[in-house]
Amino acid sequence: MKKFDPDNERLKLEYQDVLRHGEGLDHKTIDKAMTALRQFEQSTGCKSFKRFNKEQAIAFKDWLDTAKNSRTGKPLSRATIGTTLRAVREFFRWAGAQQGYKRTIGRSDWRYLKPSRKDARAAQASTPRLVPAVGHVRRAFDAMPSVTSQNKRDKALMALLILTGARIGAIASLRVKHVDLERRTVFQDAREVETKHAKTMITTFFPMGEDYVAALADYNTHLIEDLMFGPEDAFFPKTAIVCGSNGFRASGLSRLPFASTGPLNEIVKEAFTLVQLPAYTPHSFRHMLALHGDKLCPTRETFKAWSQNMVHSSAVTTVSSYMPVSSDAQREIILGLGDGN
Repeated sequence: MKKFDPDNERLKLEYQDVLRHGEGLDHKTIDKAMTALRQFEQSTGCKSFKRFNKEQAIAFKDWLDTAKNSRTGKPLSRATIGTTLRAVREFFRWAGAQQGYKRTIGRSDWRYLKPSRKDARAAQASTPRLVPAVGHVRRAFDAMPSVTSQNKRDKALMALLILTGARIGAIASLRVKHVDLERRTVFQDAREVETKHAKTMITTFFPMGEDYVAALADYNTHLIEDLMFGPEDAFFPKTAIVCGSNGFRASGLSRLPFASTGPLNEIVKEAFTLVQLPAYTPHSFRHMLALHGDKLCPTRETFKAWSQNMVHSSAVTTVSSYMPVSSDAQREIILGLGDGN
């Protein structure tokens, strides 16, 4: 099988420009589209895109049904297959209008790159998310040591998650200057912080407990006064690795951020598992805060403020995305409303 087709590569580069400059998509979304196209090429033996037809489209769907996740080795989920088909479908719909491809690509063959209605419904189905109770976070946080620089960093990470509900991508890219302990805010500057949709925001600490604020303040002081960190240094830097007589070992903190969010995710999960709790993820803190805010806020105005502090433009987003009602709970609520008299 050919490893690549020169004409295909040129067309993909042109399409990347369309996605980046014409559609305004970010590099992560574009990378996913390119991965989907590469999978399609694998299924055809890297044939020219000019030979695309409905038979290839149908064969690609069969190929995806038998493909395995490269990381887990498990079959691809319906959601993943649906996303992949959508990316390839949009590409060929665009390609069919380009010079040199209009006559070779069928006008409607791209329509065959659709999952069945049954699979589309299955892809949209969601499973209940594992959400920690406020007490679960408290238990994990209290059990975390705060002796070494790494200890302080890890405990501060838990504190900032429960105080702000910030997304882990944003947290990983924060700098010292972005955290204001005096005003109890975090400035998520989209020019420097990896925020969702490149949205700049100021988040005020949620009222979750003064010990969380104290842990964050202690860590902030440690960075600035003990380690001599400056405003531009990473707020949650990676662990420094040094070479000693017995090989490489961890030694304090570097000034650089982690290359990915993976290590920060593991810090959070390990904090929970060490106290025999499920390995909750950083994003689950957002769900916990939404549910807690619903109980804590006495008026619509206060809940609206709570929602905005989670960086939601509408409280509807908070309710629909972070506060699901199970079918059993729905039944109990409706029956508990009485007969209306």
